[in-house]
Amino acid sequence: MLEFEWPWMGLLLFVPLSMWLLNRNHAYTSTDTRERNTTLLHPELHNLQAAFHTRRPTVPIGTRIYYLLLTLLWVGLTVALMRPQWLVPHTEERREGYDLMLAVDTSHSMDALDFTIAGKQVSRMQVVKGVIGRFIEARRDDRVGLIIFGSRAFVLSPLTLDRKAVQQLLDELVPRIAGDGTAMGDAIGLGVKKLRERPPGSRVLVLIADGENTAGTIPPLVAAELAAREGIRIYAIGVGSDRKDVPIMENGRLITRDDLGFDEAVMRSLAETTGGAYFRGTDTNALESIYRRIDELEKSRAESRTVMIPHPLYRWPLGMALLALLLLGLFPGARARHLDRGRSYA
Repeated sequence: MLEFEWPWMGLLLFVPLSMWLLNRNHAYTSTDTRERNTTLLHPELHNLQAAFHTRRPTVPIGTRIYYLLLTLLWVGLTVALMRPQWLVPHTEERREGYDLMLAVDTSHSMDALDFTIAGKQVSRMQVVKGVIGRFIEARRDDRVGLIIFGSRAFVLSPLTLDRKAVQQLLDELVPRIAGDGTAMGDAIGLGVKKLRERPPGSRVLVLIADGENTAGTIPPLVAAELAAREGIRIYAIGVGSDRKDVPIMENGRLITRDDLGFDEAVMRSLAETTGGAYFRGTDTNALESIYRRIDELEKSRAESRTVMIPHPLYRWPLGMALLALLLLGLFPGARARHLDRGRSYA
């Protein structure tokens, strides 16, 4: 559907016409005045007029082209100023599903190499990407969002049906991207803020962390109580081992630290406070259990809305005007003949 954003600019189309009418009336007035002030006394006036009668000169083709190009130039500029746009309807359908916000720990401790897969040491972050990647792939009709937290918490992706975009953001995560600390309470609070805008009954926060809160302003248990009041369930996935000496890469060297423990009790408390559940990241049945628990909740209603997406078309009339301006330069004599013709008529 064609629409003009500034249709009132179309009044400019009448400016040249108004100027032409004013000049024409002025020319007729001057001619009539001269005729009234001239008296010709001749007995055969009509014969004299017939003798001196001449045909009105025809307008040269160059002058006609000049007028046409001027018209195209003015019309093109005016239509471009009216900002034409083609409105394309776009219908967005939101199917029934759940609102799932993923809060992923990206602190320095996620670089710890306390997991082994196929005889190869892998970091906690690699385990998180594998677990959450399978989780995102399985939630086809759900809106999924992504929060990352280190020393601070950030929304990396709002709730969306575009699972591929969330998966791509997850694949690009690296430890320490949000700082070295672990602001788990702030991440839960941020998730509550985003989820409480959604319909109740289907709000789920999936928390993936190692269980130690070392930064932030909100204690994790206080944030969990806030989530419980908002009807948001927390499903916690603990990533870490029970080892006391944990290997970790720092500055390109593999060292062992004893301060990268895994606080499983905190993760359990967060889940129980909100009516959710706690799972270990290495538990092969963890994801299936989470799926089953989530599927027992009430789904959000399907929503459908249609919006009109504008596609600007001003380039076409503007291009026509520029082409007319270019062609006017190819007929410089037409303007001179036009002026001489106007002076001769005057």
